[in-house]
Amino acid sequence: MRPSKPVSSSKSIISTQMLPSDANPMGNVHGGTILKQVDVAAGVTALRHTRMNIVTASIDRMDFYNPVYVGNLLTLKASVNYCGRTSMEVGVRIEAEDLKTGKITHTGSCYLTYVALDETGRPTEAPDVVPETIEEKRRWEAGKKRREERLRFIAFKEK
Repeated sequence: MRPSKPVSSSKSIISTQMLPSDANPMGNVHGGTILKQVDVAAGVTALRHTRMNIVTASIDRMDFYNPVYVGNLLTLKASVNYCGRTSMEVGVRIEAEDLKTGKITHTGSCYLTYVALDETGRPTEAPDVVPETIEEKRRWEAGKKRREERLRFIAFKEK
């Protein structure tokens, strides 16, 4: 029987102030800069959950709802939503804080799939995730449905 861990044991919150080197000449932070930070936050969460090597398998659709500007504090909140046998879905909420006014803006959200790896780089069993709160249980159910959709898409694509 594989071990299990609560969602709360691996949650991550990472904040970074956006600098001119992160942005275009108009002061808007590059989407690629934000995506890199998303992968870092989600990767930390996946590592905390598994305590083993992991690899990013996919990133679901990424929509940017609002811009992020130079000087904003970019905060990424990541948690494991659902686990299969070797893979797990990590959800990330992206927020930008105007440090002068304190206004926080939801700038995007996405889901990433990670696969746990053994010492030889092969997929291996990951601990199951145990949702405890009502919100975590809702995310677990939604993550399970998204995993089923991903698997159907892969099976369809391979035909």
